[in-house]
Amino acid sequence: MALAMLVAPAFFVLANAAGAWETRSGGTDESGKAALALALAYPGLERFSMVTAMIGSLLMVPATLGAMRLTQRRAARVGLVGGLLVSTAYICYFAMVSGDRFELAMAARGTNLDDYAAVLDQSLNGASVVWYFLLFALGSLVGTFLLGLALRRSRSIPAWAAFAVMAWSVLKIAELLGLWWIEVVGSVLLVAGFAAAGVVLWQAPASGSATSAVAKVDEHGHHTPAVGVGVEQS
Repeated sequence: MALAMLVAPAFFVLANAAGAWETRSGGTDESGKAALALALAYPGLERFSMVTAMIGSLLMVPATLGAMRLTQRRAARVGLVGGLLVSTAYICYFAMVSGDRFELAMAARGTNLDDYAAVLDQSLNGASVVWYFLLFALGSLVGTFLLGLALRRSRSIPAWAAFAVMAWSVLKIAELLGLWWIEVVGSVLLVAGFAAAGVVLWQAPASGSATSAVAKVDEHGHHTPAVGVGVEQS
């Protein structure tokens, strides 16, 4: 879990940077026709963004479980709710981005693009798929903020790292406004926050509970000795 925390968000930096470069001239993927135009113009970037986002989504599940372990000391309930929302979000996101392979296949054929665009629009507007778009939005925006808040309340990681995790959910809104490069900044902040949390979890003794190894962190990011769970202090 600690290793996943160290590397998972980095895949979203790569995926979001590729998406930002694709749309640097004003492109969008908000409709089937526009998405096909991007896939036709930048097939390599599109595939790279898809694969890195899928890998990141898979790794975010164990990474989130690791973050939840760090919240058990002082903010277990908030950490549980936030962690469940985040894990659910990235399971849904895996399903969302994996569909880009159809856009790439359609664009590669180079014919009947208007028909393909209509098929894409219809496939993404049905009740059978809209729900996981909504779950992703809820988990990514609300869940990530709650998880960062739980990490802050637990005092298991430096304050700046917890705020960096929360910032991801705020800056994620920029994607809805078409500001891809701001989302890249949010991804970098998520990398920093999760990396700091991952280091704390990595240093935890393998033989005990994660909460037994988590030290309190003061406002300056300095660790103070923690009392082990189930260990009597004299």
